[in-house]
Amino acid sequence: MAAAACNGIPEKQFKLPEIKFTKLFINGQFVDAISGRTFETIDPRSGEVIAKVAEGDKEDVDLAVQAARDAFDHGKWPRMTGMERGKIMMKLADLMSENVEELATLDSLDAGKLFTAGKALDIPGATDILRYYAGAADKFHGETLKMSRSMQGYTLREPIGVAGIIIPWNYPSGMFFAKASPAMAAGCTMVIKPAEQTPLSALYYAHLAKLAGVPDGVINVVTGFGPTAGAAIASHMDIDTVAFTGSTQVGKLIMEAAAKSNLKTVSLELGGKSPLIIFNDADVDMAGEICAAGSRVYVQEGIYDEFVRKSAERAKSWVVGDPFSPHVQQGPQVDRKQFEKVLKYIELGKTEGATLLTGGKPCGEKGYYIEPTIFTDDDMAIAQDEIFGPVMSLMKFKTVEEAIERANRTRYGLVAGIVTRDMNLVNRVSRSIRAGTIWVNCYFAFDKGCPFGGYKMSGFGRDYGLHALDKYLQVKAVVTPLYDSPWL
Repeated sequence: MAAAACNGIPEKQFKLPEIKFTKLFINGQFVDAISGRTFETIDPRSGEVIAKVAEGDKEDVDLAVQAARDAFDHGKWPRMTGMERGKIMMKLADLMSENVEELATLDSLDAGKLFTAGKALDIPGATDILRYYAGAADKFHGETLKMSRSMQGYTLREPIGVAGIIIPWNYPSGMFFAKASPAMAAGCTMVIKPAEQTPLSALYYAHLAKLAGVPDGVINVVTGFGPTAGAAIASHMDIDTVAFTGSTQVGKLIMEAAAKSNLKTVSLELGGKSPLIIFNDADVDMAGEICAAGSRVYVQEGIYDEFVRKSAERAKSWVVGDPFSPHVQQGPQVDRKQFEKVLKYIELGKTEGATLLTGGKPCGEKGYYIEPTIFTDDDMAIAQDEIFGPVMSLMKFKTVEEAIERANRTRYGLVAGIVTRDMNLVNRVSRSIRAGTIWVNCYFAFDKGCPFGGYKMSGFGRDYGLHALDKYLQVKAVVTPLYDSPWL
């Protein structure tokens, strides 16, 4: 099929690879959904069907949970030493590295992600996450307690049980392993529901896990939709914890379902509308490189006009097109629904009176491509709501106090960015903004060793770093009396 070219270099006919795995993965086997239903996964470059994938529902989740429960209660995975689990996880990482091109292809086909970035960054990054937690699998432990009475005490950190993992479409591979890796290291078993837009790589990872020697029932993948399969995971009485990345609206539903069922623990990485604050002393060209990843950008008045001019030039030269082209900088939106949502917000920005600096239209004859779009003017809906598309709002500020106040004027608190050479300013602003991560003179600087999560309505709990293990572990205190101890 020919992909839309937009302003990118037209590509030759791209031959779809063989889609090897489209069924549910339960208890070590690929199986049809009990209902026999399937759904179409769509190529966002063209709107055409890639494959039909099994549509899991509550009954399929029940089977997957039963498999995970048996593997946890009676299987060897949680009873292995951490080193033994780590060796199997390392083998899985090796298999991912051996299949990096096919995995990157699947995420490009399903999500419209740039193939070159997937092959060089996304899949190797997911592999590194897995290796990080493989190395951590034998390094978490309890502590000896100094009791106030004639007793000795210590704590154990034990796997929580069966984890329900629900991941989004924006980073199909990275989010799979950001959540599954610490769960595996902890000794948990799991039921994973990938986003319905991007199911293909998750099923491939299940296949590789089987080849690596992960025991049956430890990793189960149920493809399907949020209101059915996702809701069944959130409300299941035999799931012990749910880890979710997605919208705040859905996060609330998951919390409610968890509370109404068995009071399972919940970790949520939710929406964000993250501010990037650029101060007068910033290098405008460097700041422009950073702001390409931002959507709510505040620029101090001394460099505002120059920054706006250079941002417009940069946006107009941005290459949009087939994600398999090495020349392209931006691929399509993930599906028609997201495509239409972004265009709706662009029209809302115009209606509310924001100044459209550049872009604002679909591009290409087919597929879900949108021009890089920049608005200027004050905080409107486009600068407050999470859009998840190539839409940036540029706004001017005068004082540090104003920048802090406007950055915090949001219900979200996921990340923020600061661009300045003044470290005193960095310290002041980073301590004043209510967000889980502050990036200084950089943006999108994720690292497997650095905890990531939100404040306020951006959720709670952390991915990455050793903090991510906490949501998959229970703390148990063991206390025994001491008799005739000379040391009390």
